[in-house]
Amino acid sequence: MRAVVQRVLKGSVTVKGETISEIGQGLVVLLGVGQGDKEEDAKYLAGKIVNLRIFEDEEEKMNLSLKDKGGEVLAVSQFTLYGDCRKGRRPSFVEAAPPAEADKLYQNFVQDLKNEGIKVSTGIFQEHMVVNIQNDGPVTIMLDSSKLF
Repeated sequence: MRAVVQRVLKGSVTVKGETISEIGQGLVVLLGVGQGDKEEDAKYLAGKIVNLRIFEDEEEKMNLSLKDKGGEVLAVSQFTLYGDCRKGRRPSFVEAAPPAEADKLYQNFVQDLKNEGIKVSTGIFQEHMVVNIQNDGPVTIMLDSSKLF
């Protein structure tokens, strides 16, 4: 499972011209589910993300976590994180999990965040979305559960 985590001042998702989700200060998480990912991957990433110390304290050092700041998460499923561009010019997505499996693990990830006491907003799985991200810093962290276990 792969996640691109961006510290934001605000973020939102628009579908068919309608804003369906928005958050204030917190994290936008673009989440990709790969072949062979399990519930443990979702739980691990959720725990890692809410405890990442990437928010500044009063001394402007990144010492505070999402939990410390009381921030929100906008979680957006993004299978293109598994795009393999090593051959040719068009990405291959064969390493991405099938949609039914990916949706289940995406939902597990969202629930794991909520279980950590985080307010979570989401996109719509398999829908074309416009994601607005006002990155703060900018701070962007990439996580891959297969490289963390």
